[in-house]
Amino acid sequence: MRLIILIILSSFISSQIYADTIYNLIKIPNLEIYDIKTPNKLRYFYAKRPFTLGIDNNINCYNSKKEIIDEKYKIIQKNLNRYSQNFLKKINLKYIVLCEDLSISNTNTAGIPDHLMKTLILDIKFNEKYFERVIHHEVFHIINDTFKEFFNEEVWSNFNVNEFKYAECSTCTDKLGLDTYINTKGFFSEYSQSTASEDMAEVFSHLMIEKKLKNPDPILKKKIQFIKKNLLKVDQNFTL
Repeated sequence: MRLIILIILSSFISSQIYADTIYNLIKIPNLEIYDIKTPNKLRYFYAKRPFTLGIDNNINCYNSKKEIIDEKYKIIQKNLNRYSQNFLKKINLKYIVLCEDLSISNTNTAGIPDHLMKTLILDIKFNEKYFERVIHHEVFHIINDTFKEFFNEEVWSNFNVNEFKYAECSTCTDKLGLDTYINTKGFFSEYSQSTASEDMAEVFSHLMIEKKLKNPDPILKKKIQFIKKNLLKVDQNFTL
């Protein structure tokens, strides 16, 4: 009986140490390890219970059933395996957190990137139609936040026609649609028109999922070349 109690205590202490270690790394509570033996050294965690973050406790996400995590993990890893260990190290991305119904101030979001904590939180229940694309969209925000000097928003904005103006922030506009335009006119989607950084992320994500356009317009061609050129400044071996 004493041996059984010791085994249970040892298991509990070990589990608590893991939980504390994860929290100390990325400051997100209630996580468990999902996979830390990956080819590009990304470390995946999942929410074992709901968690709340932020100075105002305005970030919320919830735990998922294991079968949903298992299913979505295959898709997520397939897409994130496009990035080499060296590239991920350069952009400051190391930890992926999987949960569902992710929101900021009660507004649902596909992901929350944090290059300072080397972390990307992903909502694994986000709309399946766009799911793979938004993975790369959120990765671009990590890239952009780490290398602001390569992705100048003023230069980017000058690609657009003179009368077009972006919104002050991505939540300050009703341009939220993620469907890919047939007639692009400088933008891949309605959401591209919200802010310069979201526009860049939409271009990058479309390139990463190899979304083919029969005849991209001149403005979009300039944006595509800008993204490709500056990604090579981040890592000369990066390929789209």
